[in-house]
Amino acid sequence: MSLRFENRFAELEAKKEGAFVPFVTLCDPDYDTSYEILQTLIEAGADALELGFPFSDPCADGPVIQKADKRALSSGARTDDFFALIAKIRETDPQIPISVLVYSNLVIARGIDRFYADCARSGIDAVLIADIPVGMMHTCDDFVSCARRHDIDNVLIAPPNADEATLQAVAKITRGYTYVLSRFGITGTDNQFGRPVEVIRRLNELGAAKPLLGFGISTPEHVKMALETGVAGAIAGSGVVRLVEKNLGDKVSMLRDIHDYVAKMKAATR
Repeated sequence: MSLRFENRFAELEAKKEGAFVPFVTLCDPDYDTSYEILQTLIEAGADALELGFPFSDPCADGPVIQKADKRALSSGARTDDFFALIAKIRETDPQIPISVLVYSNLVIARGIDRFYADCARSGIDAVLIADIPVGMMHTCDDFVSCARRHDIDNVLIAPPNADEATLQAVAKITRGYTYVLSRFGITGTDNQFGRPVEVIRRLNELGAAKPLLGFGISTPEHVKMALETGVAGAIAGSGVVRLVEKNLGDKVSMLRDIHDYVAKMKAATR
């Protein structure tokens, strides 16, 4: 079983740092540029990567990531390309933890066992299926068993109003890290976030995989505030994707802006 997430969290804890995890959409705006973006994220200090598989109907994502998905799919990129891109970046950095965010249709269309086998071959550590809630994942033996068969971590979402039964299910199934939502809604539409302190406290009591806080995190100040809630780190999604969109006509500026942004976000974890 991959222990990249666990090892990275241990390293950061020893240094008294939190984790900063940027999200980007794979193959946005195209395969080659996406590879350079991933390299830039690592060079700028990202502690782990959360990578989105482009999907035509990303129900949990707002306009920023929806447009990124459209750009990636319009470039001609398909699922094989997403796996190939991750395998290529895994050769660049054998240790950085990599999780992917997908929608269930993509997993089912490829075949659940084949999907997780491809994850293992390409160097993916964890999979978060955004449109399968905790209650359904708890009964989805195919997803859970296939992930475990191929040593892939299941990542579940803990909503800010999670009850005890939900938190216990999350703690039981989740490996790698737990994605804690700071608020309801979709990505990229609100720069404010809540502080689900009780949810985070209970997850830690239950021995759940390390919680990372996402949704609404876009500035270094947000990262600092997130860490004050007791999470192990923060995930920023739309912030990086906006920089891709802003600089579509100037790759040099795109990569520079992304590097500067990630470096500042990482600095806020120290």
